[in-house]
Amino acid sequence: MIDFSDDINIGEENEKEIVSASVIKSDEGEASLRPLTLDEYIGQDKVKENLSVFIKSAKMRGEPLDHVLLHGPPGLGKTTLASIIASEMGVTIRKTSGPAIEKPKDLAALLTNLNENDVLFIDEIHRMNRYVEEILYPAMEDKHIDIIIGQGPTATSICLELKNFTLVGATTRSGQLSSPLRDRFGIDLKLELYTPEELKQIVERSASILGVPIDSDGAYEIASRSRGTPRIANRMLKRVRDFAQVYGNGVITREIADIALTRLEIDACGLDAMDRRLLTSIIENYGGGPVGLETIASTINEESITIEDVCEPFLMQQGYLTRTPRGRCATKKAYDHLKIPYIGAMGT
Repeated sequence: MIDFSDDINIGEENEKEIVSASVIKSDEGEASLRPLTLDEYIGQDKVKENLSVFIKSAKMRGEPLDHVLLHGPPGLGKTTLASIIASEMGVTIRKTSGPAIEKPKDLAALLTNLNENDVLFIDEIHRMNRYVEEILYPAMEDKHIDIIIGQGPTATSICLELKNFTLVGATTRSGQLSSPLRDRFGIDLKLELYTPEELKQIVERSASILGVPIDSDGAYEIASRSRGTPRIANRMLKRVRDFAQVYGNGVITREIADIALTRLEIDACGLDAMDRRLLTSIIENYGGGPVGLETIASTINEESITIEDVCEPFLMQQGYLTRTPRGRCATKKAYDHLKIPYIGAMGT
C-alpha cells in the first residue's frame, strides 16, 4: 500500500495547465521527446503513409516538397512533423510563427535567407497579418516577392527572386485561413486525436527516453486520461513520475498513475476539475442549458477564451457538451458521468 498521507501542494493554475494542449513553461524539454523520422513517429497512420509517398516522390525528382498545410487540435505533433519533413528531405528547417511576422520586411528576411529546398515552418499561420499574407502568395507560387522601397512619389518596387523552398504551415483553426492562402498549399493534412493504444506507445517511448521505469498498465492508465493528445500524455508522465519517486520505488504502475492523476483531479475519462465545474454549473444552475459562453464564464469565474479553447473542444468531441444557436447544453452523457439524474436540457 502506498502512503499518500503527506500533501503535495498542487496550485489551481497547475490543475488547469496539465490538460491544456497548448505549450506551457513545463514543456520546455518537450523537444527531446520528439521523434526524428517518420518511422519513429507513432500514430497518424494515414498522414504518415501519404507524406512518405510525397517525400519519396519529391526526392526522386530532385525537387522540393510541395507546400504543406498541417491542421488539427494543439499538441498532436504538427511542429514535430514539420521537423521530420525537413529531416527526411535532408534540408534545414527555419521556424517562426504567424504573429511574429509583423511586417513584409520580416517575411522578406526569412525567405531570402533560405537555402535551396529548405523548409520554412510557420506555426499559427492563421494569425498572420493579412498584408504580410499577400506578400507570401507570389513567394509560394512563383518564387519571388515584390518589395516597396521608399514612400510617396519616390517609392519603387523591387522584385526579389527566391530559391526553391517548402512552406509548412500549421494551424489549430483551419477555418480562419483565407481561401487564397489555403489554395496555395498542395498538400493538406489533418491530424486526428490519438487512441489510448497509440498514446500508450508514446508514453512508453517517452518514459524510456526519460529513464523512467513504467509497466504496461501504468502507461495505459496515463494514456487513457490524456484527452487523445501526446503533449498532455508526456506532461502527465512527468507529473506521475514525481509521485512515483516520492511515494513509491520510482516505478510507475497503474496504482501509482491512478492515485497521482486523481490527486491532480483528472478523472478516469480525462476530465479535470474545471471541466466538471463547467458541466455541473450548466446542469445545476441552468437546467442543462442552453446557456451563453459569457454567462458560464462569469458563473465559474473563468476566462471565456479558456473555456472555449481548453475545455469545450474535448468536452464536445467526447459528447459531454453541445453547442446550439441559443448556447451550450450538457448532454445525458455529462449527467451520467457526474452521477446526476437526467432531466433533459431546457432547450430540448
